[in-house]
Amino acid sequence: MFILSSPSGAGKTTIARRILAQDDEIRLSVSYTTRPIRLGEVEGKDYYFCDKAEFERKVEAGDFLEWAEVFGHLYGTPKAELKAGLKSGHDYLFDIDWQGTQQLYQRMEVDVVRVFLLPPSIGELQRRLASRGTDSADVVAARMARARSEISHWDGYDYVVINDDIDACFDKVTGILHSERMRRARQTGLVDFVRELMR
Repeated sequence: MFILSSPSGAGKTTIARRILAQDDEIRLSVSYTTRPIRLGEVEGKDYYFCDKAEFERKVEAGDFLEWAEVFGHLYGTPKAELKAGLKSGHDYLFDIDWQGTQQLYQRMEVDVVRVFLLPPSIGELQRRLASRGTDSADVVAARMARARSEISHWDGYDYVVINDDIDACFDKVTGILHSERMRRARQTGLVDFVRELMR
């Protein structure tokens, strides 16, 4: 489980999309959310959209590996789908906040790699959020207020990358992903391969 976290506007969604476009060995973990669907989003690809009552039933039933409330909307990672995918050898990419990261790490420690992206400056973060043109001034202000709190959790991650150049940041993040895949414990079939070599 490869987690990318950052304050809004620091680049995690852009990096995540590039990884998914170039790496056939990783899938996006699709979360449930109570927020309204946005233009261009696809049910089951971007999110599973549901109302608050359905989400709360799923929480009560223990259907989520992690869940959190962010900007007034609920987000949760479906447990059964993810565990089945991991068991069959798939890697999963998560675009989640520090709360979700903490919960996932507590439940699935050995299978989790945590990467936090930092903006080069608070001023640049604000410029990026404002230039999107998708949020009102009030929403941008709320995201900026939350950014400092999110940044304060940087030390709860395995890796921290400053996104001052999107291409360099992408190269660093994919380097982390490739290195983590090479860890001895993550190389399935290695024990049998070595035994065969030693015959």
